[in-house]
Amino acid sequence: MARPDVNRSGEMDVFVRVVELGGFSPAARAANLTPSAVSKLVSRLEARLGARLLNRSTRQLQLTPEGCAFYERAMRILADIEEAERAAGSSEEAVGRVRLNTSASYFNHILAPAMPKFLALHPRVTLDIVQTDAVVDLLAERTDVAVRAGPLKTSSLIARRLGATALSIVAAPSYLERCGEPRSIADLKRHNRLGFGYARVVDGWPLREESETTVLPANGQVQISDGEGMRQLALAGAGIARLAAFTVREDVAAGRLVPLLETLDTGETEAFHAVYVGQGGPLPSRVRVLLDFLAEYGRVR
Repeated sequence: MARPDVNRSGEMDVFVRVVELGGFSPAARAANLTPSAVSKLVSRLEARLGARLLNRSTRQLQLTPEGCAFYERAMRILADIEEAERAAGSSEEAVGRVRLNTSASYFNHILAPAMPKFLALHPRVTLDIVQTDAVVDLLAERTDVAVRAGPLKTSSLIARRLGATALSIVAAPSYLERCGEPRSIADLKRHNRLGFGYARVVDGWPLREESETTVLPANGQVQISDGEGMRQLALAGAGIARLAAFTVREDVAAGRLVPLLETLDTGETEAFHAVYVGQGGPLPSRVRVLLDFLAEYGRVR
């Protein structure tokens, strides 16, 4: 049992700052302490816990497995304390940092236009946005919320549905002038079909011709890791792409991209969800307000 004079929440707060800011000096500035005081505090914490939390070198600090576990628990405890204080007080205003993981396509076409409204509604919430199409481990990446496309695997994550979008096969007029327009699956097989460089639940383009469905692999000259990059390749005339309809709707309307083989579409849609780790209790208000905002302003179609 800790001594009565040990400020455990204060220690956790300083330790979290060290991890997130990447060193004793920036954590000291943020906490209005000296670097030596922060170093001593972490050393005392390690001594009391009987475990090394950080591996120190002249260039960087690295969490040990014990340090990673302590960091995750400390984050949850500090969030719970923050939530309890707000609930007990007169203000329910959301405060703090939220780390959001999302694809570049979703961010550019859905989230970025809505961001000014969120920031105005919640001026004391700070967003840390990471863009990637890869599925990340929320705990390992210290992520509060992730926006994911496609079917969800069974997991401990809790999801809020953000709608669904059709998928469109498109190409730039310059590509079609150079290579011709495919009008059948046989034609499409002879074209450069841009693909994703990571595993997907449906690995290919499902098309229905004469009541028979064919899944055509996207194994062209280019494989790329994100949908927005694929859109840029399609706009440049590098090949044919299959993309979420909301990402190319304006391009199609402006004539920058041409929809192809619409009569062969199987009607498949791609669902979007905001996912987060459930802790069996109330969410910190900083996370809850983002989820509520996404549910209202972050829907796809």
